[in-house]
Amino acid sequence: MKGAPKILVSMAAASLALVLAGCGHTEPSAYENTAKTATAGLFSVPPDQMQHIQLYTVAPTDMKRVLRLTGTVAYNAFETTPVITAVGGPVARIVVVPGEHISRGQPMLYVSSPDFAQLRATYLKARDAFSLADKNYARAQDLYAHHAIAESDLLSAESARTQAQADLQNAEQALHVLGITNPAAVLKSTAVPELPLLAPISGEVVDQEAAPGQLLQAGQTQCFTISNLSTVWVLVNVYQQDLPYVHSGDTVTIQTDAYQQTFQGKISYISAALDPTSRTLQARIVTQNPSEKLKKDMYVTASVVTGTIKNAVTVPDAAVLRDPENQPYVYLSVGDGKFAERDVKSEASADGRTQITSGLKPGDKVVAEGALFLQFANSLQQ
Repeated sequence: MKGAPKILVSMAAASLALVLAGCGHTEPSAYENTAKTATAGLFSVPPDQMQHIQLYTVAPTDMKRVLRLTGTVAYNAFETTPVITAVGGPVARIVVVPGEHISRGQPMLYVSSPDFAQLRATYLKARDAFSLADKNYARAQDLYAHHAIAESDLLSAESARTQAQADLQNAEQALHVLGITNPAAVLKSTAVPELPLLAPISGEVVDQEAAPGQLLQAGQTQCFTISNLSTVWVLVNVYQQDLPYVHSGDTVTIQTDAYQQTFQGKISYISAALDPTSRTLQARIVTQNPSEKLKKDMYVTASVVTGTIKNAVTVPDAAVLRDPENQPYVYLSVGDGKFAERDVKSEASADGRTQITSGLKPGDKVVAEGALFLQFANSLQQ
């Protein structure tokens, strides 16, 4: 019985080795040169643990060529506009806030404007002058019909009426430019004139730069920014070697870490020049933005299907692992339950498959499902 403890310890050690994919070194073979390190070498998996592993035989196949381009979300510049006041003066009150959806022609703020007061007075004078000139012309017509005045007096009255009418129309146009479509209604007010700043387009208020009491400069001060967020731009960077595969009009699928759903768009413009620093070219994608989920400056990935790669060497995505230096590798089966790490170079990935451009050949057998199991088992012996 003295040897019993030693026997129990030996049995426990053997059981633990099997549970943890008991891997044992074998003699070096031709595959050892393809191992990631000299210490990794070949390792074996016990038969009762092979149920965790699924092998895949490498064979050439056709696969979609998919480019994955990184980029950021931006406002659609064709649907975005700054709101600039046409008159100067202090801000009396602000009636909208960022994030609010507004309609075209809706007041955004009110300005206590001396410019507006001047235009208002000019319109009032022009309206009264035209009213007087119109009455004088009507009176002159009546007098001329009764031979009470000369024709020259009638022509003078007509000229005065025409000039007064031109002044009135000029004053009305000046008010129309400010968004006042009914000047007569504005003139009824006896309070300090407050001019509304109207929204030029419908959309969301995405930025506010004006504050109550701020002195606005006519034609210079930007008060708000409005954008129609039903569509947005995605600005992506295209590497020089990928330029032959990217074209205007290509359909693009947009993904972001913020949502599980995808967004559809199309490439609408490709820049004419590369960035001299990054050596990339910017492409613009217009995409629908349901529920306005895509926000400005959000990071996204754009996937573009650019054709088919003929006779590509591919493996399931699950077969490709990454080492601490982020370099790809696979587990290669060399027969009899023995495996080795094999360095590979991977390219595009589509429909659950990754293209391998170096490190594998048709007929090789790699671990697909269970690659993580082997990675854990292999780490125990090192």
